[in-house]
Amino acid sequence: MKQAHRLKGVRYDIRGPVLRRAQQLEDAGHQLLKLNIGNPAPWGLATPEPIVADVVHNLGAAQGYSDARGIYSARVAVAQYYQNQGVTSVQPDDVMLGNGVSELIVLAVQALLDNGDEVLVPSPDYPLWTGAVTLCGGRAVHYRCDESAGWMPDLEHVAAQITEHTRAMVIINPNNPTGAVYSRETLLGMLELARRYDLLVFADEIYDKIVYDGAEHHTLAALAPDVPVVSMGGLSKTYRAAGFRSGWLAVSGFAGRSTDYLDGLQLLANMRLCPNVPAQHAVQTALGGYQSIEALIRPGGRLYEQREHAWRELTAISGIDCVKPSGALYLFARLDPAFYKIHDDERLVIDLLEQQHLLLSHGTGFNIDEPNYLRLVFLAPTDVLRDAVGRLSAFLGTYHQ
Repeated sequence: MKQAHRLKGVRYDIRGPVLRRAQQLEDAGHQLLKLNIGNPAPWGLATPEPIVADVVHNLGAAQGYSDARGIYSARVAVAQYYQNQGVTSVQPDDVMLGNGVSELIVLAVQALLDNGDEVLVPSPDYPLWTGAVTLCGGRAVHYRCDESAGWMPDLEHVAAQITEHTRAMVIINPNNPTGAVYSRETLLGMLELARRYDLLVFADEIYDKIVYDGAEHHTLAALAPDVPVVSMGGLSKTYRAAGFRSGWLAVSGFAGRSTDYLDGLQLLANMRLCPNVPAQHAVQTALGGYQSIEALIRPGGRLYEQREHAWRELTAISGIDCVKPSGALYLFARLDPAFYKIHDDERLVIDLLEQQHLLLSHGTGFNIDEPNYLRLVFLAPTDVLRDAVGRLSAFLGTYHQ
């Protein structure tokens, strides 16, 4: 049996051949140090107990299907969250719950694209965006994020990619994989392009509360109430509840416009019946309760200190540069071509895996052209991060392609 032809152009390399090789090594009895995905639980970053308790408390009421958009209390909580961020138009009926943001990305893109339509996606990106656009018959057109400017989108390059086929723009802020937190001026520039060319904006803001050193996250939809925006967030990162698969989207800026796209989004939501109901009961408690993430991201907090330690250790290796992330959970490091002649970064991370039993992600898996970047997740304790960077340093000291 052959796979569907539409899958031929779809890539999701961060869970592709490298991960399959890791699974083979584990099956053979090897213990791996895995710093390849942003999964808090394996590193002892547990979901706050009040959130777990509310899910358990409501299990008896969560045995049947919910409204296709999600339970009302969760949608009210999300609407109020965006209202407090300055998106005053959002009401519960403008909110849709999903099985994580990943599901909602696919639904939101499916509802929009016809074959040949184009979507502007950052490079580097979270690769599900590129994969979802391709799967839906569209074309992901990558706009450059400038490493020399702290990985901010290059507005001139963004504008140059817009054609008569462009339907939407994706903005990932704070950014995965670079950790950039976009300035207000940059976001206003992106929104002005969306306004000028009548583009829908997808705002991936799953890391909105994970920012460091006084960086400020600006909720995109609040900056342009007249621009149609689909804002996305969830519990996986801020609330360390990745396995709950509980995310949401909120639509704004559609006043006076056709509801055809929104009707299509509702149709797709109906077809999946409803999101995971038990996990929806976590949303109200998470958004309305104590925000424990704040203690983790300030000086002395675990995520802050792990970021500091990992960044110092990594950039101490000769030939490695890394823009210090202002947000999210990742270091996106550059291997200087003058030191390391890398032609195939997927081969590089497989060789690293086989020789040092260390699993990282390769840069081209995030849709960047240059094969000399690595992403390291800094969720592990500092002693584990020291071990990981030591393994990487030892490997690079003798590695050649």
